[in-house]
Amino acid sequence: MNEMVNLLVDLDERRFGADALAGALRGIEAAGYAAEVIPGYRKFTAWIDDVFGGTWSSEAHASRNVVAFRDDGRGYSGFASFDPVFGDEPLRFRWLRGLASEPGVGIFGPFGVAPEYRGSGIGPHLLVAALAGLRKRGYARALIPAVGEEKLVEYYTLHSGARVVETFEKASFREHRYRTVVLASGNGTHFQAALDASLEGRLPLDIVAMICNRTDAPVRARAQAGGVRDDVLARDRAGESRAAYDARVLRAVTGEEPELVLLLGWMHLFDDAFVRAFGDRAINIHPAYLPLDQTEAMVMFPDGSDAPAFRGARAIQDALAHGGGWAGATSHTLSLEADSGRVLVRKPLRLPDGADLATAIELLRPVEQKVVAGGIMRWVYEQ
Repeated sequence: MNEMVNLLVDLDERRFGADALAGALRGIEAAGYAAEVIPGYRKFTAWIDDVFGGTWSSEAHASRNVVAFRDDGRGYSGFASFDPVFGDEPLRFRWLRGLASEPGVGIFGPFGVAPEYRGSGIGPHLLVAALAGLRKRGYARALIPAVGEEKLVEYYTLHSGARVVETFEKASFREHRYRTVVLASGNGTHFQAALDASLEGRLPLDIVAMICNRTDAPVRARAQAGGVRDDVLARDRAGESRAAYDARVLRAVTGEEPELVLLLGWMHLFDDAFVRAFGDRAINIHPAYLPLDQTEAMVMFPDGSDAPAFRGARAIQDALAHGGGWAGATSHTLSLEADSGRVLVRKPLRLPDGADLATAIELLRPVEQKVVAGGIMRWVYEQ
């Protein structure tokens, strides 16, 4: 499909009443799975990140979820989320600004069955159970948003009676190219990936400048080779105060009039003035798997193990020293607390036994690049 569609389901009593909810849960159990309706637990959302990726974990984190799982220790099998509530702030995706904002309309999704359990028959039961959950919570209609495959439209129509009510073009997300400034300090592999993706049309960015705080950083050569102006803002620590340097960085970035700022390995903390100016228009990549609730000090991985949320410049080293066997990457917006902004996309990474720093860095690089691209596209979808 060249179009994406929003589907609407009428939550009538016969199809989605209390009997339908109980019947759907019994159907999941009859297929050999246990079933629960749960909030977005940390192990559950980590499983979503591991199996599906994208932004689904943060949506499920804020939702109620019908979950099917094997009680033989093999973990979750599938899920359907419904009725997301992000505190006082609604979901920002642009496709939820029409019918989804009307009274009496509840939001369904995300919805997924792990690859090894597809064909088990649990999918339709999860779908009906979540829609029945919306009816139980008082909604008269349900919106199934941003469906981009004809087979999925047919699936929802068959199993829920859904019908298309809104359409939008996929290409419309890329019509506007966001004026972007990159701040980087090191080798520049993430800068190169973002630049290549923008030039190839995979990311709707117009990267107009790369600002670096080291004169000898290899990222400068990458910018010059890619036709991007590179500016050096190095600090003379003996002759320039931190406040003066922060003000200089703010002036330089503000002067470019960016719509988006990418922090791709920028090794310098920002002051309050920069965060106030660019906080939700700045995306940072951090080499750690951070909690969706950024006020938490601990994070849970897909196997249920806990670890500290490794914020700060030594995140990879700290993960290796912890010895839990996991690392990860997170893209997030900028906040006053280091590495604590709103999570856009995150991904856990299981490290091989005995992995050293060089191995961990090498394995994390492609994960980080996917997380950067995913975070950028989520930000674009929210504009």
